[in-house]
Amino acid sequence: MAAPSGRSDRRLWAALMPAALLCLAARAAEEPSTADFDVRPGGEVHSFSRSLGDYTCTFTYSAQGGTNEQWQMNIGVSEDNLLFSCSVWRPQGKSYLFFTQFKAEVKGAKIEYAMAYSQAAVGGQSDIPLKQEEFEITETTVSHREGKFRFELSKLMIVAKTPRDEL
Repeated sequence: MAAPSGRSDRRLWAALMPAALLCLAARAAEEPSTADFDVRPGGEVHSFSRSLGDYTCTFTYSAQGGTNEQWQMNIGVSEDNLLFSCSVWRPQGKSYLFFTQFKAEVKGAKIEYAMAYSQAAVGGQSDIPLKQEEFEITETTVSHREGKFRFELSKLMIVAKTPRDEL
């Protein structure tokens, strides 16, 4: 299941996923990793990556307008090693940059759930998800949809299943 299809399903997922990711990070087999990085405008393509054990998350983007913004990437692996999570967001909530493209890619796992947001929750406000037609989800990536994406991005969340060895 990549992304919920119905409006009420998306709202339920949007409400449950932040709590689930916090639980996932809190119960991580390895210490979850949070790293700050600058999202830089100027139209050039930039990437930021973090790895935890066998899993990697890479955020690639191009943005215009304004000045550098501080963003964060958080990655974690569940205690049972079945889920890998990656979140990329602007802690201040809304980004004022215009994103011309974005892609988040996971290596070592397959995406089970992903959501992109134009505004991240801060100060009592809720996350505002992008419209489903603005982005696409594959087994390993979440990316903008050319011609449909409206240039606003403040948060990406991914939960991926890790490979499992059966006896």
